[in-house]
Amino acid sequence: MTDEFRTRMVEILPRLRRFAVALTGDLDQGDDLVQDTCMRALSRIDQWQPGTRLDSWMYRIAQNLWLDRMRAKKVRGVQVDVDTMDALAGPNGRSVAESRLTLDAVGNAMAFLPDDQRVLISLVCIDGLSYKEAAEVTQTPIGTVMSRLARARRELHARLEGHKRDAGPRRSASRHGSDL
Repeated sequence: MTDEFRTRMVEILPRLRRFAVALTGDLDQGDDLVQDTCMRALSRIDQWQPGTRLDSWMYRIAQNLWLDRMRAKKVRGVQVDVDTMDALAGPNGRSVAESRLTLDAVGNAMAFLPDDQRVLISLVCIDGLSYKEAAEVTQTPIGTVMSRLARARRELHARLEGHKRDAGPRRSASRHGSDL
């Protein structure tokens, strides 16, 4: 492993963490996903092609690990940590509480999106990737990225405004037709 690879990997970590937290909806699970992503990347460094985008490669690893976890979660069911408590901290408890409620509302609304749309919202709206970069990371045509993002944004807006479209969260894009 070269020093350049290590340096680039460390530079990517804050963005990768934002992406992982957006996917998982939880800081601890996001951190676990980042750690697993780094371990996978380091163990398979021979599969990375120098000259290609390291961030795209690592985002793809994180996405695949997260999708694998979601599939496994369907089989195992939901696990709840009874010791977890949400504590409010900060000088202004009201603004912290309001921010948390807004963030929770967005997180809950994102849970209703199909996986492919949730990934794109995370890449483009949270991490700030361009449509082209998101298309490269997800290995999806740019037109498909644009249409999925448009649908995801409409769905999020509708849910945040209280116009629910479905009875429950969606976790699979297989129920939907082609995005092309």
